[in-house]
Amino acid sequence: MGDNDVTLDADVIVVGAGMSGLYALKVLRERGFRVIVLERAAGVGGTWFWNRYPGARCDIPSLEYSFGFDPELEQEWEWSEHFAAQPEIERYLNHVADRYELRSDIRLETGVATMTFDDATDSWVVDTETGETLRSRFCVMATGGLSAPHRPDWPGIDTFAGEVVQSSLWPEEGVALEGRRVGIVGNGSSGVQVIPELAKVAGHLTVFQRTATFAWPSQNRPLTPEHQAEVKSRYREVRAQQHASPLATAHTTGATIFTFADPNKFILESTEEERVAALEEQGFNASRIWADAAKDMDANEMAVELFREMVRRTVTDPEVADSLCPKDYPIGCKRPVLDNGYFETFNRDNVTLIDLRKDAIVEVVPEGVRTTTGVQELDVLIFATGFDAVSGAMTRIDMRGKSGRLLRDDWADGPRTFMGFSVADYPNMFMVIGPGSVGVLANYPPHIELQVGWIADFLEYLAEHGSTRAEVGADAQDQWCAEVEAAAVGTMFNAPNCHSWYNGGNIEGKARVIPIYMGGLDRFMARAQELATSGYEAYAIR
Repeated sequence: MGDNDVTLDADVIVVGAGMSGLYALKVLRERGFRVIVLERAAGVGGTWFWNRYPGARCDIPSLEYSFGFDPELEQEWEWSEHFAAQPEIERYLNHVADRYELRSDIRLETGVATMTFDDATDSWVVDTETGETLRSRFCVMATGGLSAPHRPDWPGIDTFAGEVVQSSLWPEEGVALEGRRVGIVGNGSSGVQVIPELAKVAGHLTVFQRTATFAWPSQNRPLTPEHQAEVKSRYREVRAQQHASPLATAHTTGATIFTFADPNKFILESTEEERVAALEEQGFNASRIWADAAKDMDANEMAVELFREMVRRTVTDPEVADSLCPKDYPIGCKRPVLDNGYFETFNRDNVTLIDLRKDAIVEVVPEGVRTTTGVQELDVLIFATGFDAVSGAMTRIDMRGKSGRLLRDDWADGPRTFMGFSVADYPNMFMVIGPGSVGVLANYPPHIELQVGWIADFLEYLAEHGSTRAEVGADAQDQWCAEVEAAAVGTMFNAPNCHSWYNGGNIEGKARVIPIYMGGLDRFMARAQELATSGYEAYAIR
Protein backbone atom coordinates (compact mmCIF):
# COMPACT_ATOMS: atom_id res chain seq x y z
CA MET A 1 0.00 0.00 0.00
CA GLY A 2 1.26 3.47 -0.90
CA ASP A 3 1.77 6.59 1.12
CA ASN A 4 -1.66 7.62 2.40
CA ASP A 5 -0.34 10.80 4.04
CA VAL A 6 -0.77 12.71 0.79
CA THR A 7 -1.99 16.31 1.24
CA LEU A 8 -5.74 16.43 0.73
CA ASP A 9 -7.74 19.54 -0.13
CA ALA A 10 -10.80 17.90 1.40
CA ASP A 11 -11.90 14.62 2.96
CA VAL A 12 -14.82 14.51 0.53
CA ILE A 13 -15.45 16.27 -2.78
CA VAL A 14 -19.16 16.41 -3.62
CA VAL A 15 -20.01 16.93 -7.31
CA GLY A 16 -23.24 18.90 -7.70
CA ALA A 17 -25.08 21.47 -5.54
CA GLY A 18 -28.65 20.43 -6.20
CA MET A 19 -30.84 18.85 -3.56
CA SER A 20 -28.49 15.86 -3.06
CA GLY A 21 -25.30 17.92 -2.95
CA LEU A 22 -26.67 20.49 -0.49
CA TYR A 23 -27.87 17.80 1.89
CA ALA A 24 -24.64 15.77 1.53
CA LEU A 25 -22.61 18.89 2.43
CA LYS A 26 -24.75 19.59 5.49
CA VAL A 27 -24.61 16.02 6.83
CA LEU A 28 -20.93 15.29 6.08
CA ARG A 29 -19.83 18.60 7.57
CA GLU A 30 -21.81 17.87 10.74
CA ARG A 31 -20.04 14.49 10.95
CA GLY A 32 -16.68 16.27 11.00
CA PHE A 33 -15.57 15.84 7.39
CA ARG A 34 -13.93 18.63 5.38
CA VAL A 35 -16.11 18.98 2.29
CA ILE A 36 -15.83 20.90 -0.99
CA VAL A 37 -18.83 21.01 -3.32
CA LEU A 38 -18.18 21.64 -7.05
CA GLU A 39 -21.09 22.99 -9.13
CA ARG A 40 -20.96 24.06 -12.79
CA ALA A 41 -24.02 26.33 -12.52
CA ALA A 42 -23.93 29.94 -11.32
CA GLY A 43 -26.29 29.08 -8.45
CA VAL A 44 -27.43 26.18 -6.27
CA GLY A 45 -30.54 24.10 -6.95
CA GLY A 46 -29.46 21.66 -9.68
CA THR A 47 -32.50 20.74 -11.80
CA TRP A 48 -34.39 23.65 -10.25
CA PHE A 49 -31.67 26.11 -11.27
CA TRP A 50 -31.47 25.06 -14.92
CA ASN A 51 -35.09 24.25 -15.82
CA ARG A 52 -36.62 27.74 -15.61
CA TYR A 53 -38.82 27.49 -18.70
CA PRO A 54 -42.37 28.92 -18.45
CA GLY A 55 -44.66 26.46 -16.66
CA ALA A 56 -41.86 24.39 -15.06
CA ARG A 57 -43.13 22.81 -11.88
CA CYS A 58 -42.81 19.68 -9.74
CA ASP A 59 -45.15 16.71 -10.13
CA ILE A 60 -44.93 15.70 -6.44
CA PRO A 61 -47.03 17.59 -3.83
CA SER A 62 -44.82 20.37 -2.43
CA LEU A 63 -45.55 19.44 1.19
CA GLU A 64 -43.93 16.07 0.41
CA TYR A 65 -41.28 17.33 -2.02
CA SER A 66 -39.35 18.92 0.83
CA PHE A 67 -36.78 17.96 3.43
CA GLY A 68 -37.83 16.37 6.71
CA PHE A 69 -34.52 16.49 8.63
CA ASP A 70 -35.38 19.65 10.60
CA PRO A 71 -38.85 20.24 12.11
CA GLU A 72 -38.12 23.98 12.33
CA LEU A 73 -37.45 24.16 8.56
CA GLU A 74 -40.67 22.21 7.91
CA GLN A 75 -42.73 24.64 9.99
CA GLU A 76 -41.19 27.92 8.82
CA TRP A 77 -41.35 27.36 5.05
CA GLU A 78 -44.71 28.19 3.47
CA TRP A 79 -45.61 26.60 0.13
CA SER A 80 -48.07 28.48 -2.07
CA GLU A 81 -49.33 25.68 -4.36
CA HIS A 82 -50.09 21.98 -4.23
CA PHE A 83 -47.50 21.48 -7.00
CA ALA A 84 -44.79 24.10 -6.57
CA ALA A 85 -43.43 25.96 -9.61
CA GLN A 86 -39.70 26.19 -10.39
CA PRO A 87 -39.08 29.68 -8.90
CA GLU A 88 -40.54 28.61 -5.56
CA ILE A 89 -38.46 25.41 -5.35
CA GLU A 90 -35.32 27.32 -6.35
CA ARG A 91 -36.05 29.85 -3.55
CA TYR A 92 -36.55 26.98 -1.09
CA LEU A 93 -33.17 25.39 -1.95
CA ASN A 94 -31.45 28.78 -1.68
CA HIS A 95 -33.13 29.19 1.72
CA VAL A 96 -31.67 25.80 2.75
CA ALA A 97 -28.20 26.88 1.56
CA ASP A 98 -28.44 30.11 3.58
CA ARG A 99 -30.14 28.71 6.68
CA TYR A 100 -27.42 26.08 7.24
CA GLU A 101 -24.57 28.35 6.03
CA LEU A 102 -23.59 25.97 3.24
CA ARG A 103 -22.32 28.47 0.65
CA SER A 104 -18.81 28.83 2.09
CA ASP A 105 -17.96 25.27 0.96
CA ILE A 106 -19.63 25.47 -2.50
CA ARG A 107 -17.64 26.53 -5.57
CA LEU A 108 -20.06 27.74 -8.23
CA GLU A 109 -19.27 27.90 -11.95
CA THR A 110 -16.77 25.11 -11.34
CA GLY A 111 -17.60 22.12 -13.52
CA VAL A 112 -15.66 18.86 -13.22
CA ALA A 113 -13.61 17.88 -16.29
CA THR A 114 -11.75 14.77 -15.11
CA MET A 115 -11.60 12.56 -12.02
CA THR A 116 -8.78 10.07 -11.56
CA PHE A 117 -8.34 7.55 -8.76
CA ASP A 118 -4.75 7.50 -7.48
CA ASP A 119 -4.14 3.88 -6.51
CA ALA A 120 -0.92 4.62 -4.64
CA THR A 121 -2.51 7.07 -2.20
CA ASP A 122 -6.16 5.92 -2.07
CA SER A 123 -7.37 9.35 -3.18
CA TRP A 124 -9.20 11.05 -6.01
CA VAL A 125 -7.63 13.76 -8.14
CA VAL A 126 -10.27 16.10 -9.55
CA ASP A 127 -9.52 18.54 -12.36
CA THR A 128 -12.07 21.32 -12.76
CA GLU A 129 -13.05 23.14 -15.93
CA THR A 130 -11.61 26.30 -14.34
CA GLY A 131 -8.12 24.77 -14.30
CA GLU A 132 -7.87 23.79 -10.64
CA THR A 133 -6.65 20.42 -9.41
CA LEU A 134 -8.10 19.18 -6.10
CA ARG A 135 -7.47 16.00 -4.17
CA SER A 136 -9.79 14.22 -1.72
CA ARG A 137 -9.99 10.84 -0.04
CA PHE A 138 -13.60 10.26 -1.17
CA CYS A 139 -15.93 11.57 -3.87
CA VAL A 140 -19.71 11.73 -3.63
CA MET A 141 -21.46 12.11 -6.99
CA ALA A 142 -24.61 14.21 -6.48
CA THR A 143 -24.95 14.73 -10.23
CA GLY A 144 -28.69 14.05 -10.55
CA GLY A 145 -30.74 11.76 -12.77
CA LEU A 146 -32.00 14.49 -15.11
CA SER A 147 -29.09 16.86 -15.52
CA ALA A 148 -27.39 16.01 -18.83
CA PRO A 149 -29.45 17.82 -21.51
CA HIS A 150 -29.98 16.07 -24.84
CA ARG A 151 -30.46 17.90 -28.15
CA PRO A 152 -30.98 16.11 -31.46
CA ASP A 153 -28.45 16.85 -34.16
CA TRP A 154 -30.71 17.93 -37.01
CA PRO A 155 -29.20 18.79 -40.39
CA GLY A 156 -28.91 22.54 -40.90
CA ILE A 157 -29.48 23.50 -37.27
CA ASP A 158 -26.55 25.94 -37.38
CA THR A 159 -28.07 27.78 -40.34
CA PHE A 160 -31.25 28.83 -38.48
CA ALA A 161 -31.46 32.64 -38.46
CA GLY A 162 -33.73 32.78 -35.40
CA GLU A 163 -33.11 31.93 -31.76
CA VAL A 164 -32.52 28.34 -30.59
CA VAL A 165 -33.35 27.60 -26.95
CA GLN A 166 -33.31 24.43 -24.84
CA SER A 167 -35.96 24.06 -22.13
CA SER A 168 -33.43 22.56 -19.71
CA LEU A 169 -30.95 25.41 -20.26
CA TRP A 170 -33.49 28.25 -20.29
CA PRO A 171 -31.75 31.64 -20.03
CA GLU A 172 -32.12 33.36 -16.66
CA GLU A 173 -33.08 36.60 -18.40
CA GLY A 174 -35.89 34.77 -20.23
CA VAL A 175 -36.72 34.57 -23.96
CA ALA A 176 -38.73 37.11 -25.98
CA LEU A 177 -41.78 35.15 -27.16
CA GLU A 178 -44.61 37.68 -27.35
CA GLY A 179 -46.21 37.75 -30.78
CA ARG A 180 -43.45 35.67 -32.36
CA ARG A 181 -43.55 32.49 -34.43
CA VAL A 182 -42.40 29.80 -32.03
CA GLY A 183 -41.66 26.15 -32.78
CA ILE A 184 -41.19 23.51 -30.10
CA VAL A 185 -39.85 19.98 -30.41
CA GLY A 186 -40.60 17.42 -27.69
CA ASN A 187 -43.70 16.70 -25.67
CA GLY A 188 -42.52 14.81 -22.62
CA SER A 189 -42.92 16.38 -19.20
CA SER A 190 -41.15 19.66 -20.08
CA GLY A 191 -42.99 20.02 -23.39
CA VAL A 192 -46.37 19.30 -21.83
CA GLN A 193 -45.71 21.96 -19.17
CA VAL A 194 -44.35 24.67 -21.48
CA ILE A 195 -46.66 24.27 -24.52
CA PRO A 196 -49.82 25.77 -22.88
CA GLU A 197 -47.71 28.70 -21.58
CA LEU A 198 -46.10 29.36 -24.98
CA ALA A 199 -49.51 29.31 -26.70
CA LYS A 200 -50.72 32.13 -24.44
CA VAL A 201 -48.01 34.55 -25.62
CA ALA A 202 -46.75 33.39 -29.05
CA GLY A 203 -48.14 34.92 -32.22
CA HIS A 204 -48.20 31.35 -33.54
CA LEU A 205 -46.99 28.11 -31.95
CA THR A 206 -45.98 25.07 -34.02
CA VAL A 207 -45.61 21.84 -32.04
CA PHE A 208 -43.43 19.17 -33.70
CA GLN A 209 -44.49 15.83 -32.21
CA ARG A 210 -42.62 12.56 -32.68
CA THR A 211 -44.48 10.46 -30.09
CA ALA A 212 -47.91 11.19 -28.63
CA THR A 213 -47.84 11.45 -24.86
CA PHE A 214 -49.93 10.24 -21.93
CA ALA A 215 -50.74 13.28 -19.78
CA TRP A 216 -53.25 13.56 -16.96
CA PRO A 217 -54.77 16.75 -15.48
CA SER A 218 -52.70 17.87 -12.48
CA GLN A 219 -55.60 19.44 -10.57
CA ASN A 220 -53.04 21.91 -9.26
CA ARG A 221 -54.42 24.56 -6.90
CA PRO A 222 -53.29 27.06 -4.28
CA LEU A 223 -52.55 25.52 -0.87
CA THR A 224 -54.98 26.75 1.75
CA PRO A 225 -53.49 27.77 5.12
CA GLU A 226 -55.80 25.19 6.74
CA HIS A 227 -54.55 22.29 4.63
CA GLN A 228 -50.92 23.32 5.08
CA ALA A 229 -51.36 23.63 8.87
CA GLU A 230 -53.07 20.23 9.01
CA VAL A 231 -50.19 18.48 7.19
CA LYS A 232 -47.58 20.37 9.24
CA SER A 233 -49.28 19.22 12.46
CA ARG A 234 -48.57 15.58 11.51
CA TYR A 235 -45.25 15.94 9.68
CA ARG A 236 -43.54 13.23 11.75
CA GLU A 237 -46.22 10.77 10.65
CA VAL A 238 -45.89 11.97 7.01
CA ARG A 239 -42.11 11.42 7.05
CA ALA A 240 -42.50 7.99 8.62
CA GLN A 241 -44.96 7.06 5.86
CA GLN A 242 -42.52 8.31 3.21
CA HIS A 243 -39.62 6.30 4.62
CA ALA A 244 -41.73 3.13 4.79
CA SER A 245 -43.21 3.54 1.30
CA PRO A 246 -41.94 1.92 -1.93
CA LEU A 247 -42.22 5.33 -3.66
CA ALA A 248 -41.34 7.60 -0.66
CA THR A 249 -44.85 9.04 -0.72
CA ALA A 250 -47.32 9.76 2.08
CA HIS A 251 -50.98 10.69 2.31
CA THR A 252 -51.12 14.47 2.15
CA THR A 253 -54.15 14.18 -0.21
CA GLY A 254 -54.49 15.47 -3.73
CA ALA A 255 -53.38 14.46 -7.21
CA THR A 256 -49.91 13.09 -7.80
CA ILE A 257 -48.15 11.23 -10.58
CA PHE A 258 -48.22 8.22 -8.24
CA THR A 259 -51.90 7.38 -8.78
CA PHE A 260 -52.59 3.88 -7.59
CA ALA A 261 -54.93 1.49 -9.36
CA ASP A 262 -57.81 -0.03 -7.43
CA PRO A 263 -56.64 -3.60 -6.60
CA ASN A 264 -60.23 -4.83 -7.07
CA LYS A 265 -60.84 -3.30 -10.51
CA PHE A 266 -59.94 -5.38 -13.57
CA ILE A 267 -60.61 -3.87 -16.98
CA LEU A 268 -60.65 -7.29 -18.67
CA GLU A 269 -63.63 -8.18 -16.45
CA SER A 270 -65.43 -4.84 -16.91
CA THR A 271 -68.52 -4.21 -19.02
CA GLU A 272 -68.71 -1.45 -21.59
CA GLU A 273 -71.20 0.33 -19.33
CA GLU A 274 -68.70 0.27 -16.45
CA ARG A 275 -65.96 1.71 -18.66
CA VAL A 276 -68.24 4.50 -19.95
CA ALA A 277 -69.29 5.27 -16.36
CA ALA A 278 -65.62 5.49 -15.34
CA LEU A 279 -64.99 7.96 -18.20
CA GLU A 280 -67.96 10.12 -17.21
CA GLU A 281 -66.92 10.11 -13.57
CA GLN A 282 -63.11 10.31 -13.77
CA GLY A 283 -62.26 11.67 -17.21
CA PHE A 284 -58.62 11.04 -18.15
CA ASN A 285 -57.97 9.26 -14.84
CA ALA A 286 -60.38 6.49 -15.91
CA SER A 287 -57.40 5.01 -17.77
CA ARG A 288 -55.35 4.63 -14.56
CA ILE A 289 -57.68 2.81 -12.14
CA TRP A 290 -57.35 -0.80 -13.39
CA ALA A 291 -55.11 -3.25 -11.52
CA ASP A 292 -54.57 -5.63 -14.45
CA ALA A 293 -53.35 -2.86 -16.82
CA ALA A 294 -49.94 -2.83 -15.08
CA LYS A 295 -49.12 -6.42 -16.02
CA ASP A 296 -51.35 -7.53 -18.91
CA MET A 297 -50.86 -6.04 -22.39
CA ASP A 298 -54.50 -6.66 -23.44
CA ALA A 299 -55.76 -4.93 -20.29
CA ASN A 300 -53.29 -2.10 -20.88
CA GLU A 301 -54.51 -1.59 -24.45
CA MET A 302 -58.11 -1.33 -23.18
CA ALA A 303 -56.99 1.33 -20.67
CA VAL A 304 -55.14 3.17 -23.44
CA GLU A 305 -58.37 3.19 -25.49
CA LEU A 306 -60.14 4.96 -22.60
CA PHE A 307 -57.36 7.56 -22.67
CA ARG A 308 -57.72 8.01 -26.44
CA GLU A 309 -61.47 8.48 -26.04
CA MET A 310 -60.80 11.36 -23.63
CA VAL A 311 -58.37 12.94 -26.13
CA ARG A 312 -61.05 12.70 -28.83
CA ARG A 313 -63.60 14.30 -26.47
CA THR A 314 -61.19 17.14 -25.61
CA VAL A 315 -59.61 18.06 -28.96
CA THR A 316 -62.13 19.40 -31.49
CA ASP A 317 -60.24 18.65 -34.75
CA PRO A 318 -60.54 14.86 -35.35
CA GLU A 319 -57.25 14.65 -37.28
CA VAL A 320 -55.31 16.54 -34.60
CA ALA A 321 -56.97 14.40 -31.90
CA ASP A 322 -55.93 11.23 -33.73
CA SER A 323 -52.30 12.42 -33.89
CA LEU A 324 -52.37 13.21 -30.15
CA CYS A 325 -53.57 9.67 -29.27
CA PRO A 326 -50.74 7.36 -28.10
CA LYS A 327 -50.82 4.24 -30.27
CA ASP A 328 -47.66 2.22 -30.00
CA TYR A 329 -46.59 1.95 -26.37
CA PRO A 330 -48.32 1.06 -23.09
CA ILE A 331 -49.45 3.20 -20.18
CA GLY A 332 -46.80 2.80 -17.48
CA CYS A 333 -43.83 2.54 -19.84
CA LYS A 334 -42.86 6.18 -19.26
CA ARG A 335 -43.06 8.48 -16.27
CA PRO A 336 -46.64 9.79 -15.99
CA VAL A 337 -46.95 13.43 -17.07
CA LEU A 338 -49.23 15.92 -15.31
CA ASP A 339 -50.64 18.77 -17.39
CA ASN A 340 -52.41 22.10 -17.02
CA GLY A 341 -54.56 22.33 -20.14
CA TYR A 342 -52.21 20.53 -22.55
CA PHE A 343 -54.81 18.91 -24.83
CA GLU A 344 -57.11 21.95 -24.71
CA THR A 345 -54.22 24.05 -26.09
CA PHE A 346 -54.58 22.33 -29.47
CA ASN A 347 -58.06 23.89 -29.85
CA ARG A 348 -56.50 27.36 -30.08
CA ASP A 349 -56.37 29.14 -33.46
CA ASN A 350 -52.69 30.05 -32.99
CA VAL A 351 -51.47 26.46 -32.45
CA THR A 352 -50.49 23.96 -35.18
CA LEU A 353 -49.50 20.35 -34.58
CA ILE A 354 -47.00 18.75 -36.98
CA ASP A 355 -47.15 14.97 -36.58
CA LEU A 356 -43.62 13.88 -37.52
CA ARG A 357 -44.85 10.33 -38.17
CA LYS A 358 -46.89 11.73 -41.07
CA ASP A 359 -44.79 14.77 -42.01
CA ALA A 360 -41.12 14.16 -41.18
CA ILE A 361 -38.43 16.79 -40.65
CA VAL A 362 -36.05 17.11 -43.59
CA GLU A 363 -33.76 19.90 -42.35
CA VAL A 364 -33.53 23.20 -40.56
CA VAL A 365 -33.23 26.19 -42.91
CA PRO A 366 -32.50 29.86 -42.08
CA GLU A 367 -36.21 30.76 -42.03
CA GLY A 368 -37.45 27.73 -40.06
CA VAL A 369 -37.95 23.96 -40.29
CA ARG A 370 -38.50 22.12 -43.55
CA THR A 371 -40.74 19.04 -43.37
CA THR A 372 -41.77 16.80 -46.24
CA THR A 373 -44.75 19.10 -46.97
CA GLY A 374 -42.98 22.47 -46.80
CA VAL A 375 -41.27 25.04 -44.55
CA GLN A 376 -42.65 26.13 -41.17
CA GLU A 377 -41.36 29.68 -40.75
CA LEU A 378 -40.12 30.40 -37.21
CA ASP A 379 -38.49 33.14 -35.13
CA VAL A 380 -37.71 30.88 -32.14
CA LEU A 381 -37.01 27.13 -32.06
CA ILE A 382 -37.28 25.44 -28.65
CA PHE A 383 -35.94 21.96 -27.89
CA ALA A 384 -37.74 20.21 -25.03
CA THR A 385 -35.99 16.97 -25.95
CA GLY A 386 -35.12 15.70 -22.50
CA PHE A 387 -31.97 14.25 -21.02
CA ASP A 388 -29.31 11.61 -21.31
CA ALA A 389 -30.93 10.39 -18.11
CA VAL A 390 -29.78 8.42 -15.06
CA SER A 391 -26.17 7.82 -16.19
CA GLY A 392 -25.46 10.72 -18.58
CA ALA A 393 -24.17 13.23 -16.03
CA MET A 394 -21.56 10.70 -14.86
CA THR A 395 -20.41 9.50 -18.29
CA ARG A 396 -19.87 13.09 -19.48
CA ILE A 397 -17.04 13.38 -16.93
CA ASP A 398 -13.73 11.67 -17.80
CA MET A 399 -13.76 9.45 -14.71
CA ARG A 400 -10.90 6.98 -14.42
CA GLY A 401 -10.83 4.25 -11.80
CA LYS A 402 -8.24 1.55 -11.14
CA SER A 403 -5.75 0.79 -13.92
CA GLY A 404 -6.92 3.83 -15.89
CA ARG A 405 -10.36 2.35 -16.60
CA LEU A 406 -12.77 4.92 -18.07
CA LEU A 407 -16.30 4.88 -16.66
CA ARG A 408 -18.03 5.70 -19.95
CA ASP A 409 -16.30 2.68 -21.54
CA ASP A 410 -17.25 0.42 -18.64
CA TRP A 411 -20.85 1.64 -18.97
CA ALA A 412 -21.04 1.46 -22.78
CA ASP A 413 -23.52 -1.45 -22.52
CA GLY A 414 -25.44 0.24 -19.71
CA PRO A 415 -24.46 1.35 -16.20
CA ARG A 416 -23.44 -1.37 -13.74
CA THR A 417 -23.36 -0.48 -10.06
CA PHE A 418 -23.77 -1.97 -6.63
CA MET A 419 -27.09 -0.66 -5.23
CA GLY A 420 -26.54 2.65 -6.99
CA PHE A 421 -24.00 3.50 -4.27
CA SER A 422 -20.73 2.22 -5.74
CA VAL A 423 -19.03 0.87 -8.87
CA ALA A 424 -16.52 -2.01 -8.90
CA ASP A 425 -12.99 -0.80 -9.81
CA TYR A 426 -13.84 2.78 -8.71
CA PRO A 427 -12.88 2.77 -5.01
CA ASN A 428 -13.89 5.56 -2.60
CA MET A 429 -16.52 6.87 -5.03
CA PHE A 430 -20.14 6.98 -3.91
CA MET A 431 -23.30 8.08 -5.71
CA VAL A 432 -26.53 9.58 -4.41
CA ILE A 433 -29.52 8.08 -6.25
CA GLY A 434 -27.18 6.55 -8.80
CA PRO A 435 -28.05 4.06 -11.57
CA GLY A 436 -29.13 0.79 -9.98
CA SER A 437 -30.92 2.48 -7.08
CA VAL A 438 -34.66 3.18 -6.90
CA GLY A 439 -33.75 6.46 -8.60
CA VAL A 440 -36.53 8.49 -10.18
CA LEU A 441 -39.20 6.00 -9.09
CA ALA A 442 -39.27 7.49 -5.59
CA ASN A 443 -39.88 11.00 -4.30
CA TYR A 444 -36.43 12.62 -4.12
CA PRO A 445 -36.10 14.54 -0.80
CA PRO A 446 -36.85 11.66 1.62
CA HIS A 447 -35.00 9.31 -0.72
CA ILE A 448 -31.95 11.65 -0.67
CA GLU A 449 -32.06 11.87 3.12
CA LEU A 450 -31.97 8.07 3.44
CA GLN A 451 -29.21 7.54 0.87
CA VAL A 452 -26.97 10.40 2.04
CA GLY A 453 -27.45 9.17 5.61
CA TRP A 454 -26.27 5.70 4.57
CA ILE A 455 -23.19 7.09 2.76
CA ALA A 456 -22.34 9.35 5.74
CA ASP A 457 -22.61 6.38 8.13
CA PHE A 458 -20.26 4.37 5.91
CA LEU A 459 -17.69 7.18 5.67
CA GLU A 460 -17.85 7.62 9.43
CA TYR A 461 -17.32 3.86 9.89
CA LEU A 462 -14.25 4.01 7.63
CA ALA A 463 -12.85 7.02 9.54
CA GLU A 464 -13.39 5.32 12.91
CA HIS A 465 -11.52 2.23 11.68
CA GLY A 466 -8.68 4.27 10.15
CA SER A 467 -9.57 2.85 6.72
CA THR A 468 -8.52 4.80 3.63
CA ARG A 469 -10.13 2.62 0.98
CA ALA A 470 -13.48 0.95 0.33
CA GLU A 471 -14.10 -0.94 -2.88
CA VAL A 472 -17.15 -2.98 -3.77
CA GLY A 473 -16.53 -6.47 -5.15
CA ALA A 474 -17.37 -7.36 -8.76
CA ASP A 475 -19.39 -10.38 -7.56
CA ALA A 476 -21.61 -8.23 -5.34
CA GLN A 477 -22.11 -5.83 -8.24
CA ASP A 478 -23.03 -8.64 -10.67
CA GLN A 479 -25.50 -10.06 -8.15
CA TRP A 480 -27.16 -6.67 -7.64
CA CYS A 481 -27.40 -6.00 -11.41
CA ALA A 482 -29.16 -9.38 -11.78
CA GLU A 483 -31.63 -8.37 -9.04
CA VAL A 484 -32.34 -5.04 -10.76
CA GLU A 485 -33.00 -6.90 -14.02
CA ALA A 486 -35.24 -9.47 -12.33
CA ALA A 487 -37.31 -6.79 -10.58
CA ALA A 488 -38.14 -5.18 -13.96
CA VAL A 489 -39.45 -8.40 -15.53
CA GLY A 490 -43.17 -8.25 -16.26
CA THR A 491 -43.43 -4.48 -15.82
CA MET A 492 -44.44 -2.08 -18.58
CA PHE A 493 -40.97 -0.48 -18.36
CA ASN A 494 -39.70 -3.69 -19.90
CA ALA A 495 -42.34 -4.01 -22.62
CA PRO A 496 -40.73 -4.63 -26.04
CA ASN A 497 -42.42 -1.51 -27.47
CA CYS A 498 -41.34 0.76 -24.60
CA HIS A 499 -38.69 3.35 -25.51
CA SER A 500 -38.21 5.91 -22.74
CA TRP A 501 -35.50 7.79 -20.88
CA TYR A 502 -35.93 5.21 -18.11
CA ASN A 503 -34.29 2.60 -20.35
CA GLY A 504 -32.14 4.84 -22.56
CA GLY A 505 -34.54 4.48 -25.49
CA ASN A 506 -34.63 8.26 -26.05
CA ILE A 507 -30.92 8.52 -26.96
CA GLU A 508 -29.75 7.12 -30.30
CA GLY A 509 -27.05 4.50 -29.82
CA LYS A 510 -27.47 4.27 -26.04
CA ALA A 511 -27.68 0.74 -24.62
CA ARG A 512 -31.26 -0.26 -23.80
CA VAL A 513 -31.03 -1.16 -20.13
CA ILE A 514 -33.30 -0.41 -17.17
CA PRO A 515 -30.87 0.93 -14.54
CA ILE A 516 -33.57 1.45 -11.91
CA TYR A 517 -34.45 -0.93 -9.06
CA MET A 518 -38.19 -1.61 -9.22
CA GLY A 519 -38.39 -3.32 -5.82
CA GLY A 520 -39.31 -0.13 -3.95
CA LEU A 521 -37.46 2.23 -1.61
CA ASP A 522 -38.58 0.36 1.51
CA ARG A 523 -37.01 -2.93 0.36
CA PHE A 524 -33.97 -1.12 -1.01
CA MET A 525 -33.20 0.67 2.28
CA ALA A 526 -33.81 -2.51 4.28
CA ARG A 527 -31.08 -4.15 2.16
CA ALA A 528 -28.79 -1.15 2.65
CA GLN A 529 -29.26 -1.33 6.44
CA GLU A 530 -28.51 -5.08 6.45
CA LEU A 531 -25.29 -4.30 4.60
CA ALA A 532 -24.30 -1.70 7.20
CA THR A 533 -25.09 -4.09 10.07
CA SER A 534 -22.86 -6.74 8.46
CA GLY A 535 -19.88 -4.38 8.53
CA TYR A 536 -20.29 -3.61 4.81
CA GLU A 537 -19.34 -7.14 3.78
CA ALA A 538 -19.79 -6.46 0.04
CA TYR A 539 -16.77 -4.11 0.24
CA ALA A 540 -13.04 -4.74 0.50
CA ILE A 541 -11.96 -2.26 3.19
CA ARG A 542 -8.37 -1.46 4.08
